[in-house]
Amino acid sequence: MGTSPHAFSLFALISLLTSGTGADQSTKTQAIFKGSTGIGAIVDTSSRIGKEEIVAMEVAKEDFYGFGNLTFFLINDSQKDTIHAALEAKDLIDTRQVQAIIGTQTWEEVSLVAEIARETQVPILSFADTAPEWVPERWPSLLQASPDKRAQMKAIAAIVQSWNWHQVIVIYEDTDSSARGVIPHLHDALREVNSDVSQFVAFSPFASSDSMYKELENIKSKQYCTVFVVHLSFKLAVRLFEMAKKMEMMQKDYVWITTDPITSLVHSINASVISSMKGILGVRSYYPKMGQDFENFKQRFRTSFSRKYPREEKKEPGIYAVQAYDAMRTIALGLNKIGSKRGGKELLENILDADFPGLSGKVKFKNLSVAAAEIFEIVNVIGTGSNKIGYWSNGFGFSEKIHENSSYNSSSMIDLEQVHWPGGPRSTPRGWTALTSAKRLRIGVPSDSGYKEYVKVEGTNFSGFSIEVFKTTAASMPIFPPYEFHDFNGTYDELVEQIHLKKFDAVVGDVEIVSSRYPYAEFTNPYTETGLVLIVPARSSSKAWSFVKPFTTTMWVLIPVITVYNGFVVWWIERKHCEELQGSITTQIGIMIWLSFNTLFSLNGPKLHSNLSRMSGVVWLFVALIIIQTYTANLTSMLTVQRLEPTIPSVEELLNSNAKVGYCTGSYMERYLPEVLKFKSENMRYFRSAESYAEGFRDKIISAAFLGTPYAKIFLAKYCNSFIQIGPTYKIGGFGFAFPRGSPLLASINEALLKVSENGTLAQLENNYIGVLQKCQDKEEENPSLSPNGFRALFIITGGTSTIALVIYIFCIASSFSGLTTIRGLMFIIIKHWCYQSKRFSRRVSNVESLGNSSPQHAPNQLSQV
Repeated sequence: MGTSPHAFSLFALISLLTSGTGADQSTKTQAIFKGSTGIGAIVDTSSRIGKEEIVAMEVAKEDFYGFGNLTFFLINDSQKDTIHAALEAKDLIDTRQVQAIIGTQTWEEVSLVAEIARETQVPILSFADTAPEWVPERWPSLLQASPDKRAQMKAIAAIVQSWNWHQVIVIYEDTDSSARGVIPHLHDALREVNSDVSQFVAFSPFASSDSMYKELENIKSKQYCTVFVVHLSFKLAVRLFEMAKKMEMMQKDYVWITTDPITSLVHSINASVISSMKGILGVRSYYPKMGQDFENFKQRFRTSFSRKYPREEKKEPGIYAVQAYDAMRTIALGLNKIGSKRGGKELLENILDADFPGLSGKVKFKNLSVAAAEIFEIVNVIGTGSNKIGYWSNGFGFSEKIHENSSYNSSSMIDLEQVHWPGGPRSTPRGWTALTSAKRLRIGVPSDSGYKEYVKVEGTNFSGFSIEVFKTTAASMPIFPPYEFHDFNGTYDELVEQIHLKKFDAVVGDVEIVSSRYPYAEFTNPYTETGLVLIVPARSSSKAWSFVKPFTTTMWVLIPVITVYNGFVVWWIERKHCEELQGSITTQIGIMIWLSFNTLFSLNGPKLHSNLSRMSGVVWLFVALIIIQTYTANLTSMLTVQRLEPTIPSVEELLNSNAKVGYCTGSYMERYLPEVLKFKSENMRYFRSAESYAEGFRDKIISAAFLGTPYAKIFLAKYCNSFIQIGPTYKIGGFGFAFPRGSPLLASINEALLKVSENGTLAQLENNYIGVLQKCQDKEEENPSLSPNGFRALFIITGGTSTIALVIYIFCIASSFSGLTTIRGLMFIIIKHWCYQSKRFSRRVSNVESLGNSSPQHAPNQLSQV
């Protein structure tokens, strides 16, 4: 923003006046002030700031009276008028020939006074809020004697972040200094903490009560944001808060944060005025109010101020008084060092090269500006005065006291003293409230959604799963602004962008949450499953080897093993009684195997001569019948149910085949498929509905399709016998509601969505709108192959029976021979040895397990024991 038009006209006037100054006038002026050096001041003598500055400079004049025959104090009144201030500066420079000028509170005054002093290079010490970066090049004699207020904006942003307020309304004074100075920095600082300015409100310095009322009424009726940052001159701010109190805007849920021009004068507010400012939170530059020098200055200031302005109730000095005293002190010390007869460029260089002690610490100029403030004081207006809450320092955060140790600091203001908000300290303001007028939130809805189950627009009737979820969520909130739906005919990206363009206050529908849309809006948590899946046509699986699927491989191996074992036992018992079982070794092995499997289907009871073999055969036949019946039932089930398999087994094969794929849901898929999944753009086709997808498959336009998980559920429900999902689920997307960036409603909507999900309402809505489509199962019923676990007891019974029969038979045979005792003894020794080995093996297993659970240092001993 440039200098105002009247400022340019004044530059022309100043140029004319300067060029008309004659030699005679110059000689006369030098004669009048020969032998003395002056310091001029331009202040608004009617303002509290001007009064404090005048008294502070008078105190400084007393301290340095007689320094080099200085005429310290020549005051010219700016009369609140920029042009008048410029003319007074010309008088001080040309007529009174001052060595330096102190004062000027606004940037308009500063710029014109600096232009007048440009040729003479008279140092100008300004107390304006800030100065553009190009100032040193244009006006090298202009020094900013007050800390730059831009750093203060980060402190305000930190306060906003502490209470999770995502939107604020900025009220500022409509002058060039505010517009080009701190306001852009406030906007940037808020964006850094994920907050945004919902509205800028500019007040003229001469705003009438009616215009102020209309502006506040407009805010109250059209904005649900209740966090205000106020950057106004003191008198205008007092009028603002008085009006806000009358309009009931200084009550619960409202937040008012003030900047330095207001907060630094809180100490001077009369009791009758401060009653309308209760609950205000203010930020101001910090300076240490300690030490003998400050106490001495404070006492002398109060005495002088009471004498000069007896009608003022509050006599304490503020930061403006301290800055004025330090500015006078700096110039006086600089002139004393170089000699009072010199000035201009020499004085400027001397000030820039030295650090002068001041009431606010070391006064050091850097790049023609006093060192920026790093610490800011936070105060809270309560009762008839203000209460210091704590401090905020750049890089360290909040603290109750000034500490060099960062461990005492906190990133959140919540850890400081309790704040007395407007309406009382009991609850923290939410930062937003419901609209009080008939204005409703405009909510955009996509009018051409291809999935009517989610969004269906028929004239003014809006329905579908997404619409009902939003209605239910909003209804569950204690306070939610009134709203109305508006259809939008365009792409989903364009729909979300309407929020950024202020056309819609929110967007509801089957809108995917993707990063490319975040510059225009913020999203709630997803209320559907997130993900992207690949759908391909399905075909019936091959049944050539279906007969082996009822049992697992382990089961198939175990059945022959137990069968052969039972056959061996029967053969061993029956071989002495049946000539058919005699013969060569090869013949007997063949007969034994035949006998083993023949027992599965027939006991051949009359041909068995021993009761022991009959006992083993009966048990095995019982087990075999159960296994055969189970196999038959499972095989029948597998052959009856249709099993589907994909025509394309994987995404990699789809890429290698150069096949065409379909996609939907907007432009983000146009980027995701080629950039992430590496599909060629020419092989991609857009479809907007489940029916169009099916038609594309039927016409051989595409071989596969990518759908968001919510859409895939509907598509597979409609065509579950023709298509199947393959590959992984890519974790992107999901449907969410879109709101303006930094919307104060976002956190409350997310909380309400969680409650709707946890109490089962969300699942019920999904069943009502999407579950009814499940006419067939999306996935075939699983018929897992049977493992030996279900037959363990049967195998133990048949194996144990055959073993018992074999042992009894051996004992019977052994009893018919001589030396029965020896054989029995030998059998006893064998059995005893087998039991011992079993116990030893069990102990080894136990030791190994304990070794795995023990600490490493005991491992060697345990291993040696094993």
